[in-house]
Amino acid sequence: MNIEEIKDRLALKELVDRVSVLGDRKDFHAQVQLFTENAISETFAGVNEILKLKGRKEMESAFESFLSEIEIVYHFNGQQVVVIDGDAATGTCYCLITLIGDEGGKKLKTTIGAIYYDDYIREENRWLIAKRIGNFDWQEKTEA
Repeated sequence: MNIEEIKDRLALKELVDRVSVLGDRKDFHAQVQLFTENAISETFAGVNEILKLKGRKEMESAFESFLSEIEIVYHFNGQQVVVIDGDAATGTCYCLITLIGDEGGKKLKTTIGAIYYDDYIREENRWLIAKRIGNFDWQEKTEA
């Protein structure tokens, strides 16, 4: 592994982490700037597709709407594996997501085990997400 590949790997890790941090802060406008203009975001619960979005505007609106009634959002990114091929790359990242909000007068905590499959592209010397497939493999709800 050479120094350029190490730099790219660090940049891709920071990209994925920054997407999560901005989501936690509910700064959706800044978050979607880390995706390409016409990026695709697909979300699955098991084998069922629950959301398919295209482009920054559509993603920003959907992310804001989905999390509008959630008080606390917390992503914990774990292992990430990437394969880099010039100005393109693919990656897999495991993530534990915690959502706390009010449902039916009760404060509930939802914990989700997710795996993100990403396609990255380097544009103007910075990495962006061109496509993200999120698999929400399991979910658990408890009173907070």
